[in-house]
Amino acid sequence: MIGRLSGTLVDKTPPQVLVDCHGVGYEVQVSMTTFYDLPALGAPVTLLTHFVVREDAQQLFGFGAASEREAFRQLIKISGVGPRTALGVLSGMSVADLAQAITLQEPARLVKVPGIGKKTAERLLLELKGKLGAELAAVRPGSSTADAHTDILQALLALGYNDREAASALKALPAEVGVSEGIKMALKALA
Repeated sequence: MIGRLSGTLVDKTPPQVLVDCHGVGYEVQVSMTTFYDLPALGAPVTLLTHFVVREDAQQLFGFGAASEREAFRQLIKISGVGPRTALGVLSGMSVADLAQAITLQEPARLVKVPGIGKKTAERLLLELKGKLGAELAAVRPGSSTADAHTDILQALLALGYNDREAASALKALPAEVGVSEGIKMALKALA
């Protein structure tokens, strides 16, 4: 029903923002990812939205990117995952990280998100397999560079480094690096 809001950002109180659209103020729940990308108070803002109507409430959820809104919509389709949980997942990890966790079937990355237990994480991976991570998987099979980077990432995670450390080490690597050389270079960068 309400697909997009454009107006002036009047108030920011995590996880809620108030957007004034020609004299009408809309309270919008946003993920922390979107919240941190918002402009200063009084600045123009545009948010893609998803409107949820229940018996006891009408809620508007806002997103800075179409991919984040699509991930939210896929998450709330899963039994037992409501809008608040979906927003929590998107606050705890980026859409790219979520897609990678789904493609690689890594429940440990989802369990790190507050409110997501082991069973919920496994259900999310099962239900979203082929839906949310599909575009990521479609790019990777033909790309040996992407496969090498995935192998390096998994090796760093297996060695006990957290997601952020491993991701920052991967960014520092040359594009065409092999797996064994890449692991050595990443370990040197992390040391």
